[in-house]
Amino acid sequence: MISQYLADIIILLIAAVVAVPFFQAIRLGAVPGFLVSGVIVGPSGLGLIDNVSEIGYLAEIGVVLLLFVIGIELKPSRLWLMRRLVFGLGTLQVLLAGILLGGIGHFFFDIPLRAATLIGPALALSSTAFVLQILTEKKLLTSSYGRTSFSVLLLQDLAVVPLLALVPLLVMPELSFGKDIGFALVESILTLGLIVLVGRYLLHPILHRVALSGNAEVFTASAVLVVLGTALVTEHIGLSMAMGAFLAGLFISDSSYRHQVLAEVEPFRGLLLGLFFMSMGMSLNLNLLLETPVVSFGLVGVLIMVKVAVLFPLAYLFGIKTKTSLAVALVLAQSGEFALVLFSLAYEADIFTEKLFQHLLLVVLLSMLVTPVLAYFAQGLCKAKDKKAIKNSDMTVAPVVLAGFGRVGHRIGEVFSTAEIPFIALDSNASIVEKERKKGHPVFYGDVCNPKLLEAAGASDAKVVIVTLDDFDATEQLVLTLRKIYPEIHIYARGHSLRKCAELRRLGASGIVSENVEASLELARMALDTMGYDNDKCENILGDFRKTYYSQIDDIARSKVTKK
Repeated sequence: MISQYLADIIILLIAAVVAVPFFQAIRLGAVPGFLVSGVIVGPSGLGLIDNVSEIGYLAEIGVVLLLFVIGIELKPSRLWLMRRLVFGLGTLQVLLAGILLGGIGHFFFDIPLRAATLIGPALALSSTAFVLQILTEKKLLTSSYGRTSFSVLLLQDLAVVPLLALVPLLVMPELSFGKDIGFALVESILTLGLIVLVGRYLLHPILHRVALSGNAEVFTASAVLVVLGTALVTEHIGLSMAMGAFLAGLFISDSSYRHQVLAEVEPFRGLLLGLFFMSMGMSLNLNLLLETPVVSFGLVGVLIMVKVAVLFPLAYLFGIKTKTSLAVALVLAQSGEFALVLFSLAYEADIFTEKLFQHLLLVVLLSMLVTPVLAYFAQGLCKAKDKKAIKNSDMTVAPVVLAGFGRVGHRIGEVFSTAEIPFIALDSNASIVEKERKKGHPVFYGDVCNPKLLEAAGASDAKVVIVTLDDFDATEQLVLTLRKIYPEIHIYARGHSLRKCAELRRLGASGIVSENVEASLELARMALDTMGYDNDKCENILGDFRKTYYSQIDDIARSKVTKK
């Protein structure tokens, strides 16, 4: 059993390695590559993988991790600023699109009223996984277009609560819809309140204790536990796992551990999210598509037109620019993974017939497949300057990253604070991080040699990285990593001996300071002053020494490069 499961994973990885680079090369992005590779190896394609459901269970964790990452990047303060779009625009979109789609299904396709009551709002939900992945991939999540899209998606995730409660009620018409859905909502809100309290007051102390242990593996396990544990609790109360993961991300977003947690979770997110898209592709029924191609694509066209016709004017009414409104409508025009979940539950409850269920799955999956194309046109409608303006207004990009916040890093931080220059500091000592954050310093916990942590901390947008680590081996590794990943960035580092300083220079450091030499020169200056030397003569003596010393560093560095 395990060997077969492993074989399926290997087949999926091979398919992804072949398909994804091709689709990225033609500028359609990774998502359609994962989808197409899933179609090829799935039951309707080459039939290399038959057990789609078990793969799908594992793949759902990718969506969970995606929402967790989004929650970390979207701080509660920023979310509060989006409340008008979330609860206003998002609510109206779900209601109006749901009524229209349900009405079309009932009156034009003779779908029973019970089924149409669920089909309409389910199809109104867009694919959180698809859209957020595309926005993240294109670095558009912080643009006006990206924020508006995310606001609608967030409300749609919340709308899953009453829709899940609706499925059993459709089977038992004698029950009171309002009463039972209301009870489910109250129960969910109370449970969410409890989760928020636990997350706000207990999560940070727990992560702090784990960080103090110094065990990287345990910290990774703790980060994954936070995500999956919260997701499991929210699913148990009738909410989506994705919503629970999003809440967990929000709890950590203001924490000193946000960058390290993000770095630990990111590799799992990328791999499992790709697996999710592939599982969607494997679910596509090609035989049904070949039997009814006109009907299938016609239904997809109706779905897209209805959702665009609803969302475009609504977004405009909420003050979104015309082109941006159209871009939002296009990128959210598909149906999503939550519709698949709801339709599966409805089919198991005998609300849907087999034929209706298969057609609905096909429509949802086909709408996902055309999403990258719609997103391409949507991106063309968004101005680059608008993207830049929104990004700069919402996010403070620190021009300086301090790697290490011990004695030296702390003094440098004080200088920048006095000069009112924003900076972000990283340190692997949890005690130092906790102490400095209480003083108001922007210090975050993490392994500074981890490239994922550097990326999460905004090193790609920084102008300068200052390395003040006590560990020379770690300093070497960090300088090498930084120069490899960010070739244009300025790297300044502290060194000790002549040869160690030269090695850092050879590895790509823009500037080196030998702390032993600088301390020696200051002590020598005091002595010369005491012995009656005037300032000019002191400057000449010390300046000549400093110039000779640092010239030696450059000479040694160049000679090592030449020898190699």
